[in-house]
Amino acid sequence: MATTPDMTTAPPASGRGVLPDSGLLDDLQHQVALFARRAEQTRLGGVGQVRNTMDRAAYLLLNRLDKEGPMGVKALAAGMGIDSSTVTRQVAPLVDTGLVKRTSHPEDGRAVVLQLSPRGKARLEEVRSSRRQLMALLTEDWAEDERDVFCTLLTRFNEALSARMAAAPPPPEAPEAPVS
Repeated sequence: MATTPDMTTAPPASGRGVLPDSGLLDDLQHQVALFARRAEQTRLGGVGQVRNTMDRAAYLLLNRLDKEGPMGVKALAAGMGIDSSTVTRQVAPLVDTGLVKRTSHPEDGRAVVLQLSPRGKARLEEVRSSRRQLMALLTEDWAEDERDVFCTLLTRFNEALSARMAAAPPPPEAPEAPVS
């Protein structure tokens, strides 16, 4: 198990506790950057024939619909922290391939609800199974409590990042170029 890092005594600007030393923070940001690159390179595709057959956006959309049930584009976008137009663009191929169904809202027939189709559910389970195998392979020499701690900390990190992004003001618009 890792040792406790050295801590500085100056409180951070937020006033919440003590900051880890900058070397640890440098190591952490570097490891997160490496993880992001490797995850994108492999798309954490799993093992076997299903490997790399579903992109990240499709997986996350199908997973949310599976876990939370049918919902509209706006609710799906809000839950994922992305723009409605992005969800619409990402859902279109899932509808075209029969993984997601568009249905009328039960209370407001004018509204559209997105729902995981039986084919989408089966496909998602194939990908989940393949990815579970990959996680088992990558952590085969880890103790069960190490997997649990890693998952807990990664979840906490993702939640903190999500909260930070939700609280951040939108980026400033680029100034318009002068017309010649």
